[in-house]
Amino acid sequence: MKGEWGRGRDSDFYLLLLGQSNVNKQSQVVIALGKMWHPEHYVCCQCGEELGHRNFFERGGKAYCENDYHDMFSPRCAYCNGPIKDRCVTALGKTFHAEHFVCAECGRQFGEEGFHEKNGQPYCKMDFFRMFAPKCNGCKTPIKMHFITALGTHWHPECFICQECGKPFETGSFYEHGNVPLCELHYHEKRGSLCATCQKPINGRCVSAVGQKFHPEHFCCSYCRKQLNKGTFKEVDRKPFCHKCYQTTHP
Repeated sequence: MKGEWGRGRDSDFYLLLLGQSNVNKQSQVVIALGKMWHPEHYVCCQCGEELGHRNFFERGGKAYCENDYHDMFSPRCAYCNGPIKDRCVTALGKTFHAEHFVCAECGRQFGEEGFHEKNGQPYCKMDFFRMFAPKCNGCKTPIKMHFITALGTHWHPECFICQECGKPFETGSFYEHGNVPLCELHYHEKRGSLCATCQKPINGRCVSAVGQKFHPEHFCCSYCRKQLNKGTFKEVDRKPFCHKCYQTTHP
């Protein structure tokens, strides 16, 4: 009698071929799980299919065909609920087929930049910021990194500027008028509190005359340029004149 061992494809068992010199036949024996089996008896414990020349998996001392093993014991994809047989992505406390871990909005797989999570759902960077990031009150586009909070809204640092002249607030201070940020000059311009003579803001005492406002020291006769500090003057075409110059220029 002679014996020949043959290893099953990708399996942890052997076939023993027993030959008899005077009998033209061979008998096959499957050795697996530490036991010997007739080939027709070495079957998947779940579906009953023979495992003699198939891949199989062992669990708890029992043999399973590949499909049943994955169906019963492999992690499930949170997207399709199918068993994960190969590469697996673990994220958000769930498991996914690699091809099923995609943006919840556009359906694209995530590249090197990764993903962002919102309400338990993964999103690509573009869709996440488009849908959920605060919008800049200046340019109305999503804010992705640094921002300034002012006037009850958010701003890109480069967008938080005077809304009239476009200059940044270099000192960090700004003025508000009509719920928009303004530099000091344009704030006073909007409020009508620029000196009509020097065109600079009036922050303290002022003189209101001829339909305009003036620093007290700048409220002068339009002809002789002397300060009108006694409160009496003559008006011509919205220009103030001292009494002497008025008589001279308007006889």
